[in-house]
Order: sequence, then structure tokens, then C-alpha cells
Amino acid sequence: MTSNTRVVVIGAGLAGVRLARRLGELGTPVTLIGEEEHRPYNRVLLAEVLAGRYSPDVIALPAPAELTRGRVTGIDREVRAVHLADGSKIAYDTLVLATGSNPVLPPLRGLFSPDHVLPEGVHAFRTMDDCLGLSKAVRPGVRAVVIGGGLLGVSAARALAQRGAQVVLAQQGERLMERQLDPSASKLVKRHLKDLGVEIHTECRVRDVRCVGGAVRSVEMSDGYALDADLVVLACGVHPRVGLAQIAGLDVRKGIVVDDELRTSDPHIRAIGDCVQHDGTVYGLATPALEQAEVLAELLSQSRTNARYTGTRALTRLTLVGHDSPFDLAAFGETEARPGDDVVQLADATRGTYRKVVVRDDRLVGGVLVGELGTVGALARAWEGAEPLPADGAPLLHLLTNDGGS
Repeated sequence: MTSNTRVVVIGAGLAGVRLARRLGELGTPVTLIGEEEHRPYNRVLLAEVLAGRYSPDVIALPAPAELTRGRVTGIDREVRAVHLADGSKIAYDTLVLATGSNPVLPPLRGLFSPDHVLPEGVHAFRTMDDCLGLSKAVRPGVRAVVIGGGLLGVSAARALAQRGAQVVLAQQGERLMERQLDPSASKLVKRHLKDLGVEIHTECRVRDVRCVGGAVRSVEMSDGYALDADLVVLACGVHPRVGLAQIAGLDVRKGIVVDDELRTSDPHIRAIGDCVQHDGTVYGLATPALEQAEVLAELLSQSRTNARYTGTRALTRLTLVGHDSPFDLAAFGETEARPGDDVVQLADATRGTYRKVVVRDDRLVGGVLVGELGTVGALARAWEGAEPLPADGAPLLHLLTNDGGS
């Protein structure tokens, strides 16, 4: 790739900013387009801003010099240019889509007005604007209902409780964070939230948002039970933001389909981050997005032409800050055992700590740690390496103790 090749990146989130910075460091000029008014920021830390622990400046990302603010409305693949909402046009030789994901907005009665605007008091929790809107609305004693008990819902409920809100968390599934945690770890998360004053309803489906004068007043469950609400937070997950790619005629399934060189079905267009589907997987996590950005930077700058992205074994970490001490958890791989798997567990009910690993065919296939994460580094390395474990099993038990190190 020649030094005057025009690389244009759409999306100023974690993936887009990392790619632009790495390309700049490697001597390849890049134009980054971001549609949010705010400085690029680390979306993973929005809950800390909502909780009042961090100001927005603290989670800002070091942005590359050339950041164009604007909303891309279309891609002209024939002339290789992107069109912006203000009528301007930016030409590219290589285009990178880092468009991220959108919040899932559940099909609830009363959720949208005819012009598709959320009622007053109802908030998604995906962008800095969402976070600042919630921060402005929350105050001690306000009644807040969080819909969704996954990672995002748990983080939002904890943050609102920290701000003094009366929080109810409504989860359709049978337990919290069921995608990442096994039942024992999920119970510890539930206990922690309850200690913060959060009321938790599992196995309940919200069917209706009741509004008066355009402002939310209550949330109705499928069994007819109603929860009074001044605030409603929609934390029902995310889906890849693929609209531009679809309109441009790229191959899109669950996400924008890419190969090991992060190429889409158009050889002049690459894609990274939450919008991407690689080898059948949509990750929607920070670590894969950053790894994809690193690989693509090496490819586009030709610093390592044989660089390939072959997938990420992603670890989920969450810190819930309570009144006394932080509550940490980490989960990776398969946390539920299959028949024939070996399981090693250590639990301390008094201290609220729990550690478990799952071994299959002498390989570590997953684990979950709650309370004390001193061993997470060693366990994650054993899992990521996918190497056979020693036959006697003693080193595995050693990994589960604090002596294993990190």
C-alpha cells in the first residue's frame, strides 16, 4: 500500500479509534468519521460515568488528529466515496466500517410515539448522550426500572442504585447474566445487587410502558403486575449496526461478513468491531474489536502482510462497586459443564467468593471467578493456550488458589 493511499474509517468508537491511531503510528494517513458530538470515549466505562465515579473526560479516548464529525448516509462503491448528511463527499481507496452496534429496543406497547421518539423518562443505555440524559434525570429516591438482566442491565442497575435511585431490575430469563455466568455465580451477583437495595424480578416479561402526558409512569408485566416508574432503562442487548453495509449491497447476515483479513464482500471495504461477523461469530465485546483493529492496522500499513484475524477467546470482566468494597467477577469460555466434563470448584459463602473451572479432554474450556480475581490471569492463559493440562490435576487446583498468581 502506497503512502498516499486514502484510508477512511467510519465510526469513532473503540475499534475505529484504535485502528486510526495505530495506522498513524505506522505512517499511514487516515480519515476517521464519527457522528457523535462528544470526544471519542470508551463505551465500556459508561456505567462508571452514570454511577458518578468518573467524569466523561476520564473515559475519553486519545483521538487521532484528523477526526471528521458527521453522519455517513451512503457508500458509493463505484466511485469509492462516502456521502455525509451535510452533502459533502469523502473519497477512499480503502474504507473501513467500524459502525458498532445499536441497542435492542423491545416491542413493548407504549414505547414509541408515532414519530418514533421514546417517551420522557425512557432511556436506552448505549451512548454518551444516553448516559448524560440518565445522569441528569436520576436523583435520590427516583423510581427506576431496568429492563434486562445481562451485563449491561446489571451495570446500569448498580450505577443507578449508587446514585440513590429506588431500582427494580426486571429480567425475562431465570437468572442474571445467564450468558456469562453459571447459577452459583449468578446468585452472588444477585445478592450483591440486593445489598445495594436493588429489587430483582426474574422470569418476568415486561409487556407495556404506561405514559401520562408523554412521560413514563409505570411498567406493566405480562402477569398484570405494575411497577411505578419515573425512569425506565432499556438494557436488552445490542445488535450489529449494519444499515450502511446493507444499503451498499455488502454480504450481511447477523453482522457484516468478513474474512481473516477483515475484508467484506467488496475487496476495497474492510470491517471491524461490533458490526462484524467473523467465522459465524458476532462478538460485541471490546477485546475482539481491539484485536481486529491491530490486525487490520498491520495489513493496511503493510507492516506485517501475513497478519490474520483468526478469532478471539474473550473474557468478560465486571467490577460492581458497593458501599464497602468492590465486587469483581470474571468469566470465560463455557461456564456450564457437559456430561463427562471435570469440574473443580472452591467456594467461600462467608466471604462471598466463588471459583470454578471446567475441564474437557484434559483442556480448560471455561471458568468463572467471583470475589477474588488473583488467579484470573493464570487461568485465562491456560484457557487461551488450549494446551493439554498435566495429567495429575494438581497444577489445576493450584491455579484456583491465590498462589497461582496473575
